[in-house]
Amino acid sequence: MKDCADLELGIHRADVATYVVDFRFSQPDSDADIHLGRDSRVELKFNLQELQNLLYSPDEYSQALTNFLFSNENIRTAFAQAWAATQAQDVSMRFRLLIGPSAPELHNLHWELLRNPQTNSLITTNENILFSRYLASLDWRPVRLHPKGNLRALVMVSGPGDLANYKLTDVNVAVEIAQARDGLAGIELDILPTESKRVTLNNLSAQLHVPEKGYDIVYLVCHGTLVSDKPFLILEDDDGKTKSIPGQDFVTRIKELKHRPRLVVLVSCQSAGKSTGDTMTALGPRLAEIGIPAVIAMQDNLTMQTANEFLPTFFKELQNDGQIDRAMAVARGQVRERPDHWVPVLFMRLKSGRLWYTPGFSGGQKGFEKFPAELRNIKRGRCTPILGPGLVESMFGAQNEIALRWAEDFRYPLTPHGRESLPQVAQYLTINQAISFPLDEYEDYLKKHIRKTMGDKLPPALTRPSATLTDLIEALGLERRKTNPNEPHKLLAELPISIFITANQDTLLEAALLEAGKDPQSILCPWNPETENLETIYTREPNYQPSSERPMVFHLFGRWDEPYSIVLTEDSYFRFLIGFTRNKQLIPGAVRQALGDSGLLFLGFQTEEWAYRILFQSIQNQVGEHRRALYAQIAAQIEPDDDRILEPQRARKYFEQYFKGAAIDIYWGNAEEFLEELLKLWRKNQ
Repeated sequence: MKDCADLELGIHRADVATYVVDFRFSQPDSDADIHLGRDSRVELKFNLQELQNLLYSPDEYSQALTNFLFSNENIRTAFAQAWAATQAQDVSMRFRLLIGPSAPELHNLHWELLRNPQTNSLITTNENILFSRYLASLDWRPVRLHPKGNLRALVMVSGPGDLANYKLTDVNVAVEIAQARDGLAGIELDILPTESKRVTLNNLSAQLHVPEKGYDIVYLVCHGTLVSDKPFLILEDDDGKTKSIPGQDFVTRIKELKHRPRLVVLVSCQSAGKSTGDTMTALGPRLAEIGIPAVIAMQDNLTMQTANEFLPTFFKELQNDGQIDRAMAVARGQVRERPDHWVPVLFMRLKSGRLWYTPGFSGGQKGFEKFPAELRNIKRGRCTPILGPGLVESMFGAQNEIALRWAEDFRYPLTPHGRESLPQVAQYLTINQAISFPLDEYEDYLKKHIRKTMGDKLPPALTRPSATLTDLIEALGLERRKTNPNEPHKLLAELPISIFITANQDTLLEAALLEAGKDPQSILCPWNPETENLETIYTREPNYQPSSERPMVFHLFGRWDEPYSIVLTEDSYFRFLIGFTRNKQLIPGAVRQALGDSGLLFLGFQTEEWAYRILFQSIQNQVGEHRRALYAQIAAQIEPDDDRILEPQRARKYFEQYFKGAAIDIYWGNAEEFLEELLKLWRKNQ
């Protein structure tokens, strides 16, 4: 897909009859924005009663809504400039409508009938204008995209046998499922109903918990309605008869999921509300409010004919590039002649509009073009893997999610973005509670998490309070290596690497190396007085030289069995940077040489994380670092969080430039994906 310009239009209530408007437009590869002017107060008035009177005259409604929004000259001029800039650069315009919490009544309006004032054509049927509504969420969890090949979808079609008794149109379950299979071809699919399971709320809830990492797409086809502003879904009972389920019960089941879907498609009438009442109580907006990144719902009754034309087109286009808002525009264009073409609504907080990303290297390189150079580094003993937090995220949870949980539990009062930083929240807890509190809290969290994860697979001895965190982590690691042939530490242990550097406090790599028949030597970085005099392999063997048979695992930020070695808070990161520089001569010469004169392989870091920033600065200070330009250096970097970063695509370009200055190529994808592909090629070339 070609680049997109970005337009965000926000509407907020000023007083009883007046609204104020924010307008921001930015172009690809440009830091200049078009806006309404900071000193100007742009006000609007909507005649809501007039629009209500035009509900059954869509053309007149469309024109009236457009006239109200663009009645202010400043808005008309800003939009004209933005549209002209988009046309001149031959790019699409991503148009997000943000209606503030102060103006919920504006969600009742049929914004999908809005027209382009420059052309007087419908905005939402134009593939070059990617329209969505933005709803703020109280859920702080970041949106992490997955590659298309790892996606999984749940399709549920409710067709009770007695719908005619309630004057409802029959649902052809077989046809709906066949359309879903066709539209989602290539994506792993689970279907409800089955021969033994009806589409009941309990079966639906149980199915949502089946995959370990959750579903990326949830697609629900059923009748629905609003009664006294409360949403209801028409599902089934155990006998296949109609059962009306409060929409809030469905929302609650979704909210309770550890891994929530990224896209929910509700082919259910009035699931986005209707033109009267409180639209924000409808099912679609409620799902958006609990943090679902993209929700497609219906703002009135949708005919089966429109649904049968709209949905196959939507999923077909979605398969092309994963762009939800573009697929929405094409699908709406397909049904533009239908009287209910405006009924589907897209609520979205994905800034890039993407449901997935394509793994590969930066600079436009496709697939895995840098792997041959990396394989040569490994073969010639000049590859140094550096392990980051992302490598254990699937086992322990993301650090920013832990930070958000602490921020909520302990009422973190500082900047909103700081709530996602574990070092910042941990630093707050040293003042709010005690210096030792965050480390103790982190240890307790991990113990509870591992015991819950392993359940009855945990050895009895490790269920006792006296069990150490290291023992629990190694038990979980052993279970993962048994059940997952591509467990990342297991893959790394297969490679002939002499030195591993890790920013993680676990000993999972050492355990994997032992299983591979090797004799790993674990060494802590001597960054503070407590770690300077610890015994190491060099105490016993002064002439020890790391090798692929006896590799060194160098722990930068400590290890759980030595609590005073652990780097966790902001202050400890700063002290680490000072100590690492001051004690440079205490760091094993083999480590210093590897950092300055080998190809570095960063696995499981994000550039904005404290661990990476401190690590990067430490590496930059190494003698001989200029020689690293001789070797292929790679960072397996997951995509920028799509809801938290203001402009993910520009952020991605920034990261690429940031790494380029250090002669590092970015592989856009997670560390597990990178290692799986690397090992496939390694085994093939042996």
